[in-house]
Amino acid sequence: MGVSVHYGVGFRSESPSRSGFAHLFEHLMFQGSARIPRGDHFRLIQSAGGAIDGSTHQDYTVFHQVFPSNALERVLFMEADRMREPVFTVESLRTQVDVVKEEIRLNLMNKPYGGFPWTVLPSVLFSEFHNTHNGYGDFSALEKVSVADCEEFFETYYAPGNAVLTVAGDVQPCQVMELVWRHFADIPARTVPAVSESDEPAPRGMRTGVHHDRRAPLPATAIGYRLPDPRTAPLRYLAHMVLCSLLSTGDSSRLRRRLIGRTGVATDVSMGCGLFGALDARHPDLLLGVVVHSPGTSTDAVIAALDEELHSLAAEGPTPREVDRAVAMTAAARHRKFDSLALRTPALGTLELLFGRAELLDKLPGALSSVDAVDLATAAQGLIPDARAVVQLVPGTPGGNE
Repeated sequence: MGVSVHYGVGFRSESPSRSGFAHLFEHLMFQGSARIPRGDHFRLIQSAGGAIDGSTHQDYTVFHQVFPSNALERVLFMEADRMREPVFTVESLRTQVDVVKEEIRLNLMNKPYGGFPWTVLPSVLFSEFHNTHNGYGDFSALEKVSVADCEEFFETYYAPGNAVLTVAGDVQPCQVMELVWRHFADIPARTVPAVSESDEPAPRGMRTGVHHDRRAPLPATAIGYRLPDPRTAPLRYLAHMVLCSLLSTGDSSRLRRRLIGRTGVATDVSMGCGLFGALDARHPDLLLGVVVHSPGTSTDAVIAALDEELHSLAAEGPTPREVDRAVAMTAAARHRKFDSLALRTPALGTLELLFGRAELLDKLPGALSSVDAVDLATAAQGLIPDARAVVQLVPGTPGGNE
């Protein structure tokens, strides 16, 4: 079985003085509650044969677990207990600050291409703080967090009305509702924060940046464009998903065939919607492209190749075969990604929290079939130089190669 709890708070909810707080708080929610001692949340799930995790995204934080069905009540009890009364102490706070700092060192500082491009590209494409900063924050901000800050953050964002509980698996709905009512009904209601508006004017003119990576063996180029709002322009959003497949999924896709198969100047090419995947955030979000290429290939050459393919698609449109293949591969990728309870359960909650439509998880692959050649040509027309950001990853450190 799978159970997830989403809270409507992510790193776009943070203030400039509390960068990285939402992610730190995710860690703190595993540090004990009124009736669950510190450390027991993991122990009790794992002893039942389950697995547990949490993650922080732009607009939400999710806690999810997969386990045998006979542990359902245990899991619901623990999720309700930390929704009702988590315990924050100076000791657990300082410990988790150190854990997060080590995570930053491991995943960003000491890993080739660590956090690239999702931690660097938004700060070039966007202007407003809530869109430009990444979810890790910096050490100085993390070290200033107090227990009182944690209590205030919990009261503000971790209200029951700001949460979505998802239960998936082989269980009767009436049984689930009885257990949910038993464990969650007495949690006091609190004021629900308004959904923050994150939109900002689109860029006028191409924006560029340089990112130095002392661990990277090869240079890379990241390209970002603003995506259409999936709430107001769903078909346009779907067309961009299919366009990404047409350009970069499989050896016969346009960019992989050109940059890897034909010229051999790149070792990897990928394009996709969303910092963390399609439909994983409210508007605005990014269409991302990343090309890892040879030292002798410039960012300008990579961009020129992309622009030529986009111009061809905009002017002539894709072939019927390309459309069928790209639609099929995009739909198949969605099916594969969410064919396990470990991924399906939180995905349902994400779509419900962000868009009020959990059913999109099953309807989206079929909806993709409505995308046609005209839609793809139109999507390509919008990916113009004046509407994008480009970040060049340079191996080594500024002024030398370490």
